[in-house]
Amino acid sequence: MKPTMKNEDMLTLQSYVKAQDASRYRGLARSTIMVDVSHSNLIQRHIELRFDLHDTVSDMKDRIYQNSGTPPGYQHLILRSGGADTRVLDNDSAMLGYYSLDNGMEVHCVDTDPNSGSRGGRYENTALVEKFRMSDEDYDRRKGTLRDWGRRKKEADPSFSLAKHADEHRRAVEARRAFRLGEELPAGWAVDGDGEI
Repeated sequence: MKPTMKNEDMLTLQSYVKAQDASRYRGLARSTIMVDVSHSNLIQRHIELRFDLHDTVSDMKDRIYQNSGTPPGYQHLILRSGGADTRVLDNDSAMLGYYSLDNGMEVHCVDTDPNSGSRGGRYENTALVEKFRMSDEDYDRRKGTLRDWGRRKKEADPSFSLAKHADEHRRAVEARRAFRLGEELPAGWAVDGDGEI
């Protein structure tokens, strides 16, 4: 049987989620707005980027370039409100206030670059990234690796194992913590003449 949620529980959850909605823009200067920026080639959204109404569309494009990688010359900006396209921000020298931008609105950036680096998920899909690969033989020859460290430890102490080392390290950390807090030291630990454990 599927678990069901009571209406009262849904209303409680809704009030919790929306608790700060009415006041989230309260501390902003009169000319400061927070807008969400979406991008035609990206899944990620840039939430609540701050702009001043005296900033120009060109300033906004520069900021979007920093967040998305799309150069300003290849950006086509569309203002959205309530999920519907309302205006095109087509005058780079116009101030944002000219377009009546307000808190919570969305600016959608359409990337018009035919050779855009963000096309096809190249900025977000890690499956498209060529992974670095190294053979076990090459890794074994490298110095300063975990495998090299373990090998040197094993040469010095044939009974060495990573599990044993991790357990000893954990016990040493616990003993140092107990010493700092003035608690009784765990069995097998003592303070030496220099006041060290």
